[in-house]
Amino acid sequence: MMSQPVVHIHNLNLKYQQKPVLQDLCWTINRNDNWLLCGESGTGKTTLAKAIAGMIPTLEGDIQLNFDLSSPLPAKVHYVANWYQFKDLEGASNFYYQQRYQSLATAITATVIAELTRFGNDQQLSFEALERLLTALGFAGLKNSALLQLSSGEHKKLQLVKALWSKPQLLILDQPYNGLDKLSRKNLNDLLTEISENGTQLIIIGNESELPAAINRFALLKDGRLQEISSPELPQQEVEEIIKPLPSFLQREILTDSAEHIIKMIDVNIRYGDKQVLKNINWEVKPGEKWLLQGHNGSGKSTLLSLISGDHPQAYANNFFLFGNKRGTGESIWEIKERIGLISPELHWYFDASATVWQSIASGFYDSSGLYCSPGSTKHAQVDELIQYFGLSAYKNTLMNELPLGKQRLTLLARTIVKKPAILILDEPCQGLDQQQTQHFNRLVDELCKDGSTLIYVGHFESQLPACIEKRILLEDGAVKSVEHLLQSI
Repeated sequence: MMSQPVVHIHNLNLKYQQKPVLQDLCWTINRNDNWLLCGESGTGKTTLAKAIAGMIPTLEGDIQLNFDLSSPLPAKVHYVANWYQFKDLEGASNFYYQQRYQSLATAITATVIAELTRFGNDQQLSFEALERLLTALGFAGLKNSALLQLSSGEHKKLQLVKALWSKPQLLILDQPYNGLDKLSRKNLNDLLTEISENGTQLIIIGNESELPAAINRFALLKDGRLQEISSPELPQQEVEEIIKPLPSFLQREILTDSAEHIIKMIDVNIRYGDKQVLKNINWEVKPGEKWLLQGHNGSGKSTLLSLISGDHPQAYANNFFLFGNKRGTGESIWEIKERIGLISPELHWYFDASATVWQSIASGFYDSSGLYCSPGSTKHAQVDELIQYFGLSAYKNTLMNELPLGKQRLTLLARTIVKKPAILILDEPCQGLDQQQTQHFNRLVDELCKDGSTLIYVGHFESQLPACIEKRILLEDGAVKSVEHLLQSI
């Protein structure tokens, strides 16, 4: 007698705001099948995953889960979300972006080890297995860090440690490689193959080609339906999106800064208690230069960028110059932010998701999360121009949390450039985007940087970078490992 499939989905339908997302979708997952679920951003992959995990209460159709009751593994689905949501010690989650760099504020969130202890006790897990996972994912040194202090890649690792530790019968991982460096991705794949050999079945959501050896089935979600495919390669789009002429107000040349350096750091050090995060950093960025900032998870990239963006209070205690002025000599944080455009996974996390696309872009004039005042007619017209330029006209009045991730990132890029900043800081801006969206995004960045803008770009994947990048700085354990000139094509 054949065993029942682990998951059997029949004629699943789901609408969002009257628009069909899943249409008569059918999917059978048999025992020993480990799937990659791929498809363009916004096609409903996350929705399908949450439906299987029982996180969407009202569905039309049938989802049957058949766990092996004789297995020692927990008879449950563990879903690892693309983004990690955590709460403070009082159960709230209304954090703001700069809060993660303030030493007093970190006392309101649990430490990594406290969170893992709580999780392990709740799930009745063996703490002997935990140490090996922490070491394999390069996370052991962060046990005493507050959750609020973690970078996006470190938060992803915390999610993964919990999932691997709990060893459910069905593990669904939504974009598990986001924010992970190359070594961490390799180690994760080895760990996933190991738990699959011990009985955990996998569904990985993403468009990756570097996958665990255990992945043996591939499915494409398109137009609300699922089709099995022979490889993880997405069908290539025949028509490449055309880059339109920049809006007129962005076509003005940025005035070359009179200072010789936009950024100059001399022996910069950042310390949290006994932990030194940045060690004797020396770095100079001249006006108009295009830099790639790289380093493994925890190497200090986020902290370095927070000094530049004005969000880190320890900037004043260091020999650090920005736009020719030494930090702490009278300039306000808002005068600094007026000249800097920033995208980062952390900024995206803390952004006001209840703002509309139009409000989100307009908030870039004021460096606020959400819009709290009414822009004048000139600014109003410029926001409208950007909405048309980025192809967001149909979403103008849509809330950010109702948009596919790709549209959210385009909205944040529009927000970043609306004030025509002198320096763009793009920290993993394509995290979670599919290949076509990433290529389109980076072509937009190349176009925007033709006017003399200075660029600092953070990206782990060498194949997913703008063509304009000309220099690279590499961090390792908080120190500068190398600085080099690059060929035009990386």
